[in-house]
Amino acid sequence: MYNLSCYNPSSFILVGIPGLEKFHIWIGIPFCVIYVVAIVGNCILLYLIAVEQSLHEPMFIFLSMLASTDIILSTATVPKLLSNLWFGSQEITFSGCLSQMFFLHFSFVVDSAILLAMAFDRYVAICLPLRYSTILTPQVIVKIMASIIVRSFSVILPDVFLLRRLPFCKTRVIPHTYCEHIGVARLSSADISINIWYGFSVPLMTVISDVILIAVSYIFILRAVFLLSSQGARQKALSTCGSHVCVILMFYTPAFFSILAHRFGHSVPRNVLILFANFYVAIPPALNPVVYGVKIKQIQDKFLLFFSLRKTQ
Repeated sequence: MYNLSCYNPSSFILVGIPGLEKFHIWIGIPFCVIYVVAIVGNCILLYLIAVEQSLHEPMFIFLSMLASTDIILSTATVPKLLSNLWFGSQEITFSGCLSQMFFLHFSFVVDSAILLAMAFDRYVAICLPLRYSTILTPQVIVKIMASIIVRSFSVILPDVFLLRRLPFCKTRVIPHTYCEHIGVARLSSADISINIWYGFSVPLMTVISDVILIAVSYIFILRAVFLLSSQGARQKALSTCGSHVCVILMFYTPAFFSILAHRFGHSVPRNVLILFANFYVAIPPALNPVVYGVKIKQIQDKFLLFFSLRKTQ
């Protein structure tokens, strides 16, 4: 019975943000505001893309997929964080922990793949404008979206089974606000070398390869832009990529900083690392619809029309 409970624990304890317990209520307020902005902003974005025929283009279809994934990413972590900070609800079931871990990593890998797909869309639009409609057909868009989901599901699902095989007899206290693969695996007294190697290879296979391909796409895009003879054409081509570049920087920069801080920032206080990790999963989903609403004129116009119609009703 003891061994059985080790391999199938009933629950874990999420510590929260250690050292800042007396500030938990106040820390929860900005996270609540950010979460509401993320949900409302992405839902409005999805609604506008769904109802407006003019937005049924490849770029906006990828954007709607990004918005959906952002909702999953923030919902997988922020509500549990708020219940922990405000109500002291630190317990999470084993299945709940595995589910949170899966959707957290799954959303991250999906977001990265969508940004790559959007970079490919910009490459075709700027470098091969005459063939845009023949290359990015509805059938191709569906295949790209399906491949993103299948790839992400295939590389993250093994994490669940790698954790389920481990015994958790030593401790079940997670020094964090949410469950992530390596953080949970380190609680086990068994050998977790497979978990560590798989946790290292998945980002290498997926996220790093996405970053390299995005960089290559933008090298070709910049080369094509600077070959344009008209200054106005150059500015127009670059402006269409502005919002995408902003989202890329917001997504990858904190991620790499967080990875480097956990690997080499041993002098950084634990509560600072945990706070940064939570801001990373909360802020990009809230800022993405704002960036696209400001940078892309079609969305900006539809957004203003949406609210003007609401006011007249």
